Amino acid sequence: MIPTNVQSFFYQVPWRSASVHTGEHLGLQRGPGDEFSKHMSLVDYPDARRVDLRQTLRDPYEQVQVRVFKQEASSPLYAVCDLSSSMQFVGQVSKHETVQTVAAAIACSAHENSDLFGMICYDQRVIPALTQAPSHHAHQSFATIAQLAAFHNHHQASDGIIEATGWLGQQKGLVFWISDFHMPLSLIARGLNGMSNHQVIPIVLWDPYEYQRLPRFGFGNLQDPETGQQKTIFFRQAIRAQFAEQFAQRKQALDQLFATFEIRPLYITGPFQASLLSDYFEQLIH
Repeated sequence: MIPTNVQSFFYQVPWRSASVHTGEHLGLQRGPGDEFSKHMSLVDYPDARRVDLRQTLRDPYEQVQVRVFKQEASSPLYAVCDLSSSMQFVGQVSKHETVQTVAAAIACSAHENSDLFGMICYDQRVIPALTQAPSHHAHQSFATIAQLAAFHNHHQASDGIIEATGWLGQQKGLVFWISDFHMPLSLIARGLNGMSNHQVIPIVLWDPYEYQRLPRFGFGNLQDPETGQQKTIFFRQAIRAQFAEQFAQRKQALDQLFATFEIRPLYITGPFQASLLSDYFEQLIH
């Protein structure tokens, strides 16, 4: 059962699914769909409901011809969730809670469209208790997502993304990689290479309190979420500008990296709304 407060979004799969399971996307399998594929003889495809009289009369070999259609098929959707220490940051919103909200929206959208939903959570390694294989079971999906609320992490890096890519199925799907991407660019590139069989949508969670809404003047403590080390910094205008510039440079580097994989990221800097993903897919179409 899908929770009443979960939002769904529009998405579209731009490839033909090879799945044998019925869904909402263009497929490769023959079946009871609406997309015409070809004509075949009744002997080769014995379905009298599909007899085409006009084509039968035209057939020089006088064989009864039937219309063959392609079945609409399902595709898997994955939420790949970064639960490393930096994702425990709470500013304008909680990154950890946003991960849960985004994952729930992906699960809701998948189940509404008869698609499969899978989730892979990781920090230093994949977290099996918060990971599930793609399935049509909505209750299982939301039960697994609900367990995210009780998860807490300290001083764990995000190297588990390399292992996480091995948990993705062979069937091509949409992979929503949810992270703040505060990790080495080389690690991100390795993760993207591991997901190359799929269409990846990086959902970048940044918070204004990380780089914009810093103390205006005076001493303040900053903690490195990956190592736990604290620094005392005397904030002034120049330091605030330096933080903003570092994030601007980081965004440019991320954009360039994603562009080499022909991927467009979605940056979320406030509360998540499912319409943001709808707009994302609308722009991909046009």
